[in-house]
Amino acid sequence: MEIKIRNLDKTYPGGFKALDRIDLNITEGMFGLLGPNGAGKSTLMRILVTLMKPTSGEVLIDGKDINKYRKEIRKMVGYLPQDFRFFAKLRSWEFLDYAARLAGMNSRMERRERVDEMLESVGLYEFRNRMANKLSGGMKRRLGIAQALIARPSIIIVDEPTTGLDPEERIRFRNLLSDLGRRETIIILSTHIVGDISSTCNQMALLNEGALVYEGTPDQLVDKAKGHVWRAEVSQDEYGKLKEEFPIISTIPSGTGWEIQFVGEKPSSISAQRVEPNLEHAYVHYMDNKLSHWNI
Repeated sequence: MEIKIRNLDKTYPGGFKALDRIDLNITEGMFGLLGPNGAGKSTLMRILVTLMKPTSGEVLIDGKDINKYRKEIRKMVGYLPQDFRFFAKLRSWEFLDYAARLAGMNSRMERRERVDEMLESVGLYEFRNRMANKLSGGMKRRLGIAQALIARPSIIIVDEPTTGLDPEERIRFRNLLSDLGRRETIIILSTHIVGDISSTCNQMALLNEGALVYEGTPDQLVDKAKGHVWRAEVSQDEYGKLKEEFPIISTIPSGTGWEIQFVGEKPSSISAQRVEPNLEHAYVHYMDNKLSHWNI
């Protein structure tokens, strides 16, 4: 199973170019799509799930052109959009049963077994009779994943899945996706939260202003930030000056000043120690350095 994207463009009425000549290969496993808000991630997701047509370019899913095999491809894809909604008068199990019927599961017994299986797998079986819109934010996202998986799709696409979740639910959601990623499935995780990518994905791409600016592994992106991440203890005045010159990653009160981490070239005005970068450091360093400075 593979998704091939070639020279993909999307221009909205009015002339706004949301995607600009995207070339990308996505294979089985967890694939992270990272970028700031407005980078074009959601537009790309909507094209992949056939909710939107590109202005030009080509998308092949398992060798099939999405513009020619839209109905067939929709059966292959499970989708959890960022603004997922529930019917107010359906219980959790009723909502999944409805999703299963939409997916073409006509056998009532088959649907019942599959619904129970999915509720169990996402930890919601004991809440099966609770109204779907009365679940907590984390439970709703888990129920959303259950509906995306109900028809056993070979491609799962989730858009900003952990936005608004508390840390415990975010970790649980990441672990659920990681478990799914071990199967013969493509899982595309679109997010602006760096931690979602570093915790789950072995391949990633970075979009910025509609353009693909990085494709590779998270570790390869981290390597590009080595030697550019620093820790220092500074006074209030020094902190104010550094904040104007460097992206500050973290600040911790320390006596009469601050212990900070920042990215960039080591300044000569203060004493700073080099820090091993993580993906968040690498992402900030990348976005702060003009894209033309990077040979990727």
